[in-house]
Amino acid sequence: MADIAFSCPVVVVSMTNALDRRAAFSARARGAQIPWGFFDARTDLIDGLVLDANAVERNKGRPMTKGEIGCYVSHFSIWQQMADQGIAQCIVLEDDTIVDWAFLARLAATDLAAQDIPYLRLYAKLPTFNRVIARNFLQHSRTLVELVGHPYGTQAYVITLEGARAFLHACATIKRPIDDQMDRSWEHGIRNLALFPAPVIEEFVESGIGQVRYNSQRGKAFHAPRQRLVRWVDRQRIRMKKLSMLRGD
Repeated sequence: MADIAFSCPVVVVSMTNALDRRAAFSARARGAQIPWGFFDARTDLIDGLVLDANAVERNKGRPMTKGEIGCYVSHFSIWQQMADQGIAQCIVLEDDTIVDWAFLARLAATDLAAQDIPYLRLYAKLPTFNRVIARNFLQHSRTLVELVGHPYGTQAYVITLEGARAFLHACATIKRPIDDQMDRSWEHGIRNLALFPAPVIEEFVESGIGQVRYNSQRGKAFHAPRQRLVRWVDRQRIRMKKLSMLRGD
């Protein structure tokens, strides 16, 4: 049984000038069973973060957009606040989400650290390789799975203080978009756990980050032999992690 006294703030990342999106989210959340609040999205780098523009070019074949950098800094800032204030657990949403508030209330009352779940996705943009960790998680027919690969998206997740500290270390240098970096469990060791079916979905609205990340031309650095080797090694590490999971390691 969940501890109903457990404290877990819910923050909604949103640009201060995104008035229509804020109004739409507020309208959808009118019946929320738990308190929540907007977190003003960041736009500039902060202390503790370094942008490695060369690494970004090598990894993505283009510079990151201003929106991508802002998204990165915003999530990093939330983890910093958790570490600075000793916040045990936090649910992080973005303002283009549609939320099952009844389930989130149950989740907010659950001490994930006690279950060795430092980070739990509540939404993913793409299907990827997974294995079942636990069935009927907090609710009948809700399954806890571990993902390997690139499901992408930071629209909704729960993170514990341990998870926040781990991501602060793993993401202190900006080398790629934040969701891409968080996905890389084979590199930083933070398991990419998720719920199926997801209790949060993304509303059909234009991305605040922009579409350039999906349709831009990749530069020469992306196609250099060294970078092709780096990506090949990544694929092998993903493959080995999948095999390890299939063996039950």
